[in-house]
Amino acid sequence: MSSEYLIEVEDLKQYFPIKTGFFKTTPLKAVDGVSFQIRPGETLGLVGESGCGKTTVGRSILRLYEPTAGTVKFRGDKITDKNIGEHRKNMQMVFQDPYSSLNPRMTVEDIIGEPLDVHKLYADKKERRDKILGLMELVGLNAEHATRYAHEFSGGQRQRIGIARALAVNPQFIVCDEAVSALDVSIQAQVINMFEDLQEKLGVAYLFIAHDLLVVRHISNRIAVMYLGKVVEIGDADEVYDHPVHPYTESLLSAVPIPDPVIARNSKRIVLSGDVPSPMNMPTGCAFRTRCRYATDKCAEVCPSLEEKGNGHFAACHNR
Repeated sequence: MSSEYLIEVEDLKQYFPIKTGFFKTTPLKAVDGVSFQIRPGETLGLVGESGCGKTTVGRSILRLYEPTAGTVKFRGDKITDKNIGEHRKNMQMVFQDPYSSLNPRMTVEDIIGEPLDVHKLYADKKERRDKILGLMELVGLNAEHATRYAHEFSGGQRQRIGIARALAVNPQFIVCDEAVSALDVSIQAQVINMFEDLQEKLGVAYLFIAHDLLVVRHISNRIAVMYLGKVVEIGDADEVYDHPVHPYTESLLSAVPIPDPVIARNSKRIVLSGDVPSPMNMPTGCAFRTRCRYATDKCAEVCPSLEEKGNGHFAACHNR
């Protein structure tokens, strides 16, 4: 089965049962009906505030969490428990925290070589070592780093080790989960440029999860905005950035720092009132209505679905 899309996510749901009494559990709706597609060699940026379900989407796609409902397809082939082993090579993840995602007891050579061992991707020890050194060079690490341990490196270098490990099996799709948020700004720029270079060389597609909108605009072809487990807006990166439709996206973009002081002085910050509702006790209708300045009675009754606003730009809002 072939498809023009590399990854197709359809109505993905991820509910976690939370104990709320002696014999009672309430589902926490971390991801609630998310759908999107990613083409080969494309980057989809996934943004939203902390706790909106971005990381859970990435982990559910790779089946690190068993999805409650919905389907994920890779090149038109539906991913299930039975065939996820075959797809592991094609889909990898770069984790948010480079400190806890690397084994402190393993040398860099063994960390990067582990996926090669698991999938038996070499004929002899020399080929294994050559592949590891090639991957280290690809991400800007030196050969003498191979015998060191993860704790001997800075945050940026550790993230590079994590990226080299993800690239070891030559994947077609990588989930980058806040891959630069733990790094200094200057190191962020280096790692982002490296991601772009790797995409050019290897044609790999990314789901780039972040909350820094400037970083996301720079690296993404398209942007999806999440709020409380749902995608509320999705479209071309420049289109979403320059012409936001959903009031939540407007508010997020108004908080992005502007380097020009004159423009910054004249720009108006949209401050949201109220707190984010609990995903265990969601408001009826639109989840954003409790903080929205455009909210009407209809918003309390009917949850808006994503509708096209032109140019492949979709938003879930009754009033825009």
